[in-house]
Amino acid sequence: MSDIPPPAAIAEFHAIDRELFDRDIRPAGQPAILRGLATDWPAVRAARESDEAVVTYTKRFSHIAPFPAIVGEPEIEGRFFYTDDLTGLNFTRGQSPLDPFLNRLLRDRDAARPFAMAMQSVPIPELLPGFVEENAIELLDQAVVPRLWIGNAIRVATHYDLMENIGVVVAGRRRFTLFPPAQLPNLYMGPLDRTPAGTPVSMVDPAAPDLARYPRFAEALRHAQSAVLEPGDAIYIPFHWWHAVDSLAPVNLFVNYWWNAAPAGSGDPYDALLAGLHGIASLPADQRAAWRIMFDWLVFRTSGDPGAHLPAAARGVLGDLDDDKLAWVRATLRDSLSRKA
Repeated sequence: MSDIPPPAAIAEFHAIDRELFDRDIRPAGQPAILRGLATDWPAVRAARESDEAVVTYTKRFSHIAPFPAIVGEPEIEGRFFYTDDLTGLNFTRGQSPLDPFLNRLLRDRDAARPFAMAMQSVPIPELLPGFVEENAIELLDQAVVPRLWIGNAIRVATHYDLMENIGVVVAGRRRFTLFPPAQLPNLYMGPLDRTPAGTPVSMVDPAAPDLARYPRFAEALRHAQSAVLEPGDAIYIPFHWWHAVDSLAPVNLFVNYWWNAAPAGSGDPYDALLAGLHGIASLPADQRAAWRIMFDWLVFRTSGDPGAHLPAAARGVLGDLDDDKLAWVRATLRDSLSRKA
Protein backbone atom coordinates (compact mmCIF):
# COMPACT_ATOMS: atom_id res chain seq x y z
CA MET A 1 0.00 0.00 0.00
CA SER A 2 3.04 2.27 0.04
CA ASP A 3 2.10 3.72 -3.37
CA ILE A 4 -1.42 4.65 -2.24
CA PRO A 5 -1.66 8.11 -0.69
CA PRO A 6 -3.44 8.54 2.65
CA PRO A 7 -7.07 9.64 2.49
CA ALA A 8 -7.64 13.29 1.68
CA ALA A 9 -8.75 15.56 4.49
CA ILE A 10 -12.48 16.23 4.65
CA ALA A 11 -13.29 19.90 4.07
CA GLU A 12 -13.76 21.83 7.31
CA PHE A 13 -16.13 24.65 8.20
CA HIS A 14 -16.29 26.87 11.29
CA ALA A 15 -18.95 29.14 12.74
CA ILE A 16 -21.67 27.17 10.97
CA ASP A 17 -25.27 28.36 10.95
CA ARG A 18 -28.40 27.21 9.09
CA GLU A 19 -27.84 29.67 6.24
CA LEU A 20 -24.27 28.51 5.60
CA PHE A 21 -25.31 24.87 5.83
CA ASP A 22 -28.21 25.22 3.38
CA ARG A 23 -26.42 27.57 0.98
CA ASP A 24 -22.91 26.14 0.75
CA ILE A 25 -22.46 22.81 2.51
CA ARG A 26 -25.42 20.64 1.52
CA PRO A 27 -25.56 21.70 -2.15
CA ALA A 28 -21.91 20.74 -2.64
CA GLY A 29 -22.79 17.09 -2.09
CA GLN A 30 -19.49 16.47 -0.30
CA PRO A 31 -18.71 15.43 3.29
CA ALA A 32 -17.97 18.30 5.64
CA ILE A 33 -16.50 18.66 9.12
CA LEU A 34 -18.44 21.18 11.19
CA ARG A 35 -15.81 22.10 13.76
CA GLY A 36 -17.13 23.21 17.12
CA LEU A 37 -20.78 22.96 16.11
CA ALA A 38 -21.81 21.69 19.57
CA THR A 39 -19.09 23.25 21.70
CA ASP A 40 -21.69 24.91 23.92
CA TRP A 41 -23.63 21.75 24.70
CA PRO A 42 -23.63 21.01 28.45
CA ALA A 43 -22.95 17.36 27.61
CA VAL A 44 -19.85 18.32 25.63
CA ARG A 45 -18.58 20.55 28.43
CA ALA A 46 -19.00 17.64 30.84
CA ALA A 47 -17.15 15.29 28.49
CA ARG A 48 -14.23 17.69 28.26
CA GLU A 49 -14.04 17.65 32.04
CA SER A 50 -13.85 13.85 32.41
CA ASP A 51 -15.50 10.55 31.54
CA GLU A 52 -17.06 10.50 34.99
CA ALA A 53 -18.53 13.95 34.49
CA VAL A 54 -20.24 13.12 31.19
CA VAL A 55 -21.60 9.85 32.62
CA THR A 56 -22.97 11.72 35.63
CA TYR A 57 -24.52 14.33 33.34
CA THR A 58 -26.11 11.66 31.10
CA LYS A 59 -27.56 9.80 34.07
CA ARG A 60 -29.56 12.91 34.96
CA PHE A 61 -31.92 11.96 32.13
CA SER A 62 -31.84 8.16 32.25
CA HIS A 63 -34.42 5.70 33.56
CA ILE A 64 -34.57 1.99 34.32
CA ALA A 65 -36.15 0.76 31.07
CA PRO A 66 -33.82 -1.53 29.12
CA PHE A 67 -32.67 -0.71 25.58
CA PRO A 68 -31.00 -2.81 22.86
CA ALA A 69 -27.25 -3.32 23.23
CA ILE A 70 -24.63 -5.41 21.47
CA VAL A 71 -21.55 -7.09 22.95
CA GLY A 72 -18.58 -8.76 21.30
CA GLU A 73 -15.84 -10.93 22.80
CA PRO A 74 -12.40 -9.35 23.32
CA GLU A 75 -11.12 -11.40 20.38
CA ILE A 76 -12.97 -9.24 17.85
CA GLU A 77 -10.86 -6.25 18.96
CA GLY A 78 -13.83 -3.91 18.80
CA ARG A 79 -14.78 -4.67 15.17
CA PHE A 80 -18.43 -5.63 14.89
CA PHE A 81 -18.60 -7.82 11.79
CA TYR A 82 -19.32 -11.31 10.51
CA THR A 83 -18.01 -14.62 11.75
CA ASP A 84 -15.15 -15.97 9.66
CA ASP A 85 -17.46 -18.21 7.60
CA LEU A 86 -20.02 -15.41 7.06
CA THR A 87 -22.83 -17.57 8.44
CA GLY A 88 -23.40 -15.33 11.45
CA LEU A 89 -22.28 -12.20 13.26
CA ASN A 90 -19.39 -11.92 15.71
CA PHE A 91 -21.43 -10.26 18.46
CA THR A 92 -24.58 -10.91 20.44
CA ARG A 93 -27.65 -8.76 20.98
CA GLY A 94 -29.32 -8.12 24.30
CA GLN A 95 -30.84 -5.39 26.42
CA SER A 96 -29.66 -3.28 29.33
CA PRO A 97 -30.77 -0.22 31.25
CA LEU A 98 -28.50 2.71 30.48
CA ASP A 99 -26.96 3.30 33.94
CA PRO A 100 -25.32 -0.13 34.36
CA PHE A 101 -24.14 0.07 30.75
CA LEU A 102 -22.41 3.39 31.46
CA ASN A 103 -20.96 2.01 34.69
CA ARG A 104 -19.48 -0.90 32.77
CA LEU A 105 -17.83 1.49 30.30
CA LEU A 106 -16.14 3.32 33.15
CA ARG A 107 -15.13 0.08 34.86
CA ASP A 108 -13.56 -1.41 31.72
CA ARG A 109 -11.57 1.65 30.67
CA ASP A 110 -8.25 0.18 31.80
CA ALA A 111 -8.95 -3.44 30.87
CA ALA A 112 -6.26 -4.97 28.68
CA ARG A 113 -8.80 -6.85 26.54
CA PRO A 114 -12.26 -5.38 27.09
CA PHE A 115 -15.48 -6.68 25.62
CA ALA A 116 -16.74 -4.52 22.76
CA MET A 117 -19.94 -2.79 23.87
CA ALA A 118 -22.40 -0.49 22.15
CA MET A 119 -25.88 0.94 22.27
CA GLN A 120 -26.63 2.13 18.76
CA SER A 121 -29.17 4.44 17.17
CA VAL A 122 -31.48 4.81 20.17
CA PRO A 123 -33.97 7.72 19.83
CA ILE A 124 -32.86 10.21 22.46
CA PRO A 125 -36.35 11.29 23.57
CA GLU A 126 -36.98 7.65 24.54
CA LEU A 127 -33.59 7.00 26.15
CA LEU A 128 -32.88 10.39 27.74
CA PRO A 129 -36.04 12.50 28.14
CA GLY A 130 -35.02 16.15 28.49
CA PHE A 131 -31.54 15.76 26.98
CA VAL A 132 -32.52 17.33 23.65
CA GLU A 133 -33.84 20.46 25.33
CA GLU A 134 -30.32 21.17 26.66
CA ASN A 135 -28.31 19.80 23.73
CA ALA A 136 -29.55 20.66 20.25
CA ILE A 137 -28.41 22.03 16.91
CA GLU A 138 -30.18 24.60 14.75
CA LEU A 139 -29.21 23.30 11.31
CA LEU A 140 -32.24 21.05 10.83
CA ASP A 141 -35.96 21.08 11.36
CA GLN A 142 -36.97 20.21 14.91
CA ALA A 143 -38.98 17.24 13.59
CA VAL A 144 -35.70 15.36 12.94
CA VAL A 145 -35.30 13.01 15.91
CA PRO A 146 -31.72 12.75 17.24
CA ARG A 147 -30.32 9.34 18.09
CA LEU A 148 -27.64 8.34 20.59
CA TRP A 149 -24.73 5.96 20.08
CA ILE A 150 -22.75 4.90 23.16
CA GLY A 151 -19.85 2.49 23.43
CA ASN A 152 -16.18 1.89 23.99
CA ALA A 153 -13.35 1.65 21.44
CA ILE A 154 -15.35 -0.06 18.69
CA ARG A 155 -15.04 -0.15 14.92
CA VAL A 156 -18.03 0.02 12.59
CA ALA A 157 -17.55 -1.52 9.15
CA THR A 158 -17.77 0.65 6.04
CA HIS A 159 -21.45 1.09 5.20
CA TYR A 160 -23.86 3.67 3.77
CA ASP A 161 -26.99 5.37 5.07
CA LEU A 162 -30.29 5.66 3.25
CA MET A 163 -30.59 9.25 4.48
CA GLU A 164 -28.49 12.35 4.89
CA ASN A 165 -26.69 12.49 8.21
CA ILE A 166 -25.23 14.97 10.68
CA GLY A 167 -23.33 13.41 13.56
CA VAL A 168 -22.01 15.16 16.67
CA VAL A 169 -19.22 13.81 18.89
CA VAL A 170 -20.22 14.36 22.50
CA ALA A 171 -17.55 12.33 24.31
CA GLY A 172 -14.43 10.56 23.10
CA ARG A 173 -12.91 10.88 19.64
CA ARG A 174 -14.05 9.39 16.33
CA ARG A 175 -12.31 8.82 13.03
CA PHE A 176 -14.46 8.82 9.91
CA THR A 177 -13.24 7.40 6.60
CA LEU A 178 -15.57 8.11 3.70
CA PHE A 179 -15.89 6.86 0.12
CA PRO A 180 -18.14 8.38 -2.57
CA PRO A 181 -21.07 6.30 -3.86
CA ALA A 182 -19.31 5.73 -7.19
CA GLN A 183 -16.73 3.55 -5.41
CA LEU A 184 -19.30 0.81 -4.79
CA PRO A 185 -17.65 -1.65 -7.25
CA ASN A 186 -14.33 -1.24 -5.41
CA LEU A 187 -15.70 -1.73 -1.88
CA TYR A 188 -16.70 -5.42 -2.18
CA MET A 189 -20.17 -5.19 -0.68
CA GLY A 190 -21.24 -8.00 1.62
CA PRO A 191 -24.56 -9.87 1.71
CA LEU A 192 -27.79 -7.88 1.42
CA ASP A 193 -29.86 -10.40 3.36
CA ARG A 194 -27.64 -10.67 6.45
CA THR A 195 -26.05 -7.44 7.64
CA PRO A 196 -24.55 -6.32 10.96
CA ALA A 197 -26.89 -3.33 11.37
CA GLY A 198 -29.20 -2.77 8.40
CA THR A 199 -27.56 -1.66 5.18
CA PRO A 200 -24.84 -3.82 3.59
CA VAL A 201 -21.21 -3.34 4.61
CA SER A 202 -17.90 -3.52 2.80
CA MET A 203 -16.05 -6.78 3.34
CA VAL A 204 -12.71 -4.95 3.45
CA ASP A 205 -11.15 -3.86 6.73
CA PRO A 206 -9.90 -0.35 5.85
CA ALA A 207 -7.38 -0.51 8.70
CA ALA A 208 -5.75 -3.63 7.26
CA PRO A 209 -7.01 -4.20 3.71
CA ASP A 210 -6.18 -7.53 2.09
CA LEU A 211 -5.40 -6.22 -1.39
CA ALA A 212 -4.53 -9.69 -2.66
CA ARG A 213 -8.12 -10.72 -1.98
CA TYR A 214 -9.72 -7.33 -2.66
CA PRO A 215 -7.44 -5.66 -5.22
CA ARG A 216 -9.93 -3.03 -6.40
CA PHE A 217 -10.05 -1.55 -2.90
CA ALA A 218 -6.77 0.19 -3.71
CA GLU A 219 -8.73 2.37 -6.14
CA ALA A 220 -11.36 3.11 -3.49
CA LEU A 221 -8.62 4.30 -1.16
CA ARG A 222 -7.50 6.81 -3.77
CA HIS A 223 -10.90 8.46 -3.45
CA ALA A 224 -11.20 8.24 0.33
CA GLN A 225 -11.59 11.20 2.68
CA SER A 226 -10.96 11.10 6.41
CA ALA A 227 -11.00 13.18 9.60
CA VAL A 228 -10.84 12.80 13.37
CA LEU A 229 -13.50 14.56 15.42
CA GLU A 230 -13.16 15.83 18.99
CA PRO A 231 -16.00 16.54 21.46
CA GLY A 232 -18.22 19.28 20.04
CA ASP A 233 -17.22 18.60 16.42
CA ALA A 234 -19.74 17.33 13.88
CA ILE A 235 -19.72 15.75 10.45
CA TYR A 236 -22.12 16.02 7.53
CA ILE A 237 -22.37 12.82 5.49
CA PRO A 238 -24.28 13.19 2.21
CA PHE A 239 -26.77 10.59 1.05
CA HIS A 240 -25.28 7.16 0.28
CA TRP A 241 -21.65 8.04 1.00
CA TRP A 242 -19.93 4.97 2.41
CA HIS A 243 -18.24 5.50 5.78
CA ALA A 244 -16.22 3.54 8.31
CA VAL A 245 -16.30 4.81 11.89
CA ASP A 246 -13.65 4.13 14.54
CA SER A 247 -14.28 5.15 18.14
CA LEU A 248 -10.89 6.00 19.57
CA ALA A 249 -11.56 6.21 23.32
CA PRO A 250 -12.93 3.83 25.96
CA VAL A 251 -15.98 6.05 26.59
CA ASN A 252 -17.77 7.43 23.53
CA LEU A 253 -21.07 9.25 23.12
CA PHE A 254 -22.30 10.33 19.72
CA VAL A 255 -25.52 12.00 18.59
CA ASN A 256 -26.70 11.78 15.01
CA TYR A 257 -29.55 13.20 12.93
CA TRP A 258 -30.91 11.33 9.92
CA TRP A 259 -33.32 12.93 7.49
CA ASN A 260 -34.59 12.28 3.98
CA ALA A 261 -35.40 15.02 1.50
CA ALA A 262 -37.55 12.69 -0.64
CA PRO A 263 -41.19 13.75 -1.05
CA ALA A 264 -43.60 12.37 1.54
CA GLY A 265 -45.39 9.27 0.31
CA SER A 266 -42.61 8.19 -2.04
CA GLY A 267 -41.92 4.49 -2.27
CA ASP A 268 -38.79 2.93 -0.79
CA PRO A 269 -36.00 2.67 -3.40
CA TYR A 270 -34.64 -0.35 -1.53
CA ASP A 271 -37.88 -2.18 -2.37
CA ALA A 272 -37.25 -1.34 -6.02
CA LEU A 273 -33.71 -2.67 -5.74
CA LEU A 274 -34.92 -5.99 -4.35
CA ALA A 275 -37.58 -6.16 -7.05
CA GLY A 276 -34.85 -5.55 -9.62
CA LEU A 277 -32.80 -8.41 -8.22
CA HIS A 278 -35.89 -10.60 -8.43
CA GLY A 279 -37.04 -9.58 -11.89
CA ILE A 280 -34.03 -8.30 -13.83
CA ALA A 281 -30.66 -9.54 -12.53
CA SER A 282 -31.08 -13.10 -13.84
CA LEU A 283 -32.34 -12.11 -17.31
CA PRO A 284 -30.21 -12.72 -20.43
CA ALA A 285 -27.74 -9.93 -21.14
CA ASP A 286 -29.69 -8.52 -24.09
CA GLN A 287 -32.86 -8.25 -21.98
CA ARG A 288 -30.97 -6.59 -19.11
CA ALA A 289 -29.56 -4.06 -21.58
CA ALA A 290 -33.05 -3.25 -22.87
CA TRP A 291 -34.42 -2.82 -19.36
CA ARG A 292 -31.48 -0.60 -18.47
CA ILE A 293 -32.48 1.74 -21.31
CA MET A 294 -36.05 1.75 -20.01
CA PHE A 295 -34.95 2.51 -16.45
CA ASP A 296 -32.57 5.25 -17.57
CA TRP A 297 -35.37 6.90 -19.54
CA LEU A 298 -38.33 6.46 -17.18
CA VAL A 299 -36.80 6.22 -13.71
CA PHE A 300 -33.42 7.95 -13.69
CA ARG A 301 -34.52 10.42 -16.38
CA THR A 302 -31.04 10.77 -17.83
CA SER A 303 -32.44 12.40 -20.99
CA GLY A 304 -35.06 14.68 -19.51
CA ASP A 305 -38.77 14.36 -18.74
CA PRO A 306 -40.12 11.15 -20.34
CA GLY A 307 -43.68 12.48 -20.28
CA ALA A 308 -43.06 15.95 -21.64
CA HIS A 309 -44.60 15.10 -25.03
CA LEU A 310 -47.90 14.08 -23.43
CA PRO A 311 -50.71 16.38 -22.29
CA ALA A 312 -50.53 16.88 -18.54
CA ALA A 313 -53.87 15.11 -18.03
CA ALA A 314 -52.61 12.03 -19.89
CA ARG A 315 -49.23 11.56 -18.24
CA GLY A 316 -50.47 9.28 -15.49
CA VAL A 317 -47.61 7.92 -13.38
CA LEU A 318 -45.13 9.72 -15.66
CA GLY A 319 -46.40 13.00 -14.23
CA ASP A 320 -46.65 14.25 -10.67
CA LEU A 321 -47.52 11.36 -8.35
CA ASP A 322 -50.49 12.38 -6.26
CA ASP A 323 -52.14 10.12 -3.68
CA ASP A 324 -54.38 8.42 -6.24
CA LYS A 325 -51.50 7.59 -8.57
CA LEU A 326 -49.35 6.31 -5.71
CA ALA A 327 -52.25 4.12 -4.58
CA TRP A 328 -52.51 2.69 -8.13
CA VAL A 329 -48.76 1.94 -8.17
CA ARG A 330 -48.92 0.15 -4.81
CA ALA A 331 -52.00 -1.84 -5.78
CA THR A 332 -50.41 -2.89 -9.08
CA LEU A 333 -47.23 -3.99 -7.29
CA ARG A 334 -49.16 -5.95 -4.68
CA ASP A 335 -51.20 -7.68 -7.36
CA SER A 336 -48.12 -8.51 -9.41
CA LEU A 337 -46.19 -9.93 -6.45
CA SER A 338 -49.16 -11.95 -5.19
CA ARG A 339 -49.59 -13.58 -8.61
CA LYS A 340 -45.92 -14.55 -8.70
CA ALA A 341 -45.75 -15.86 -5.12
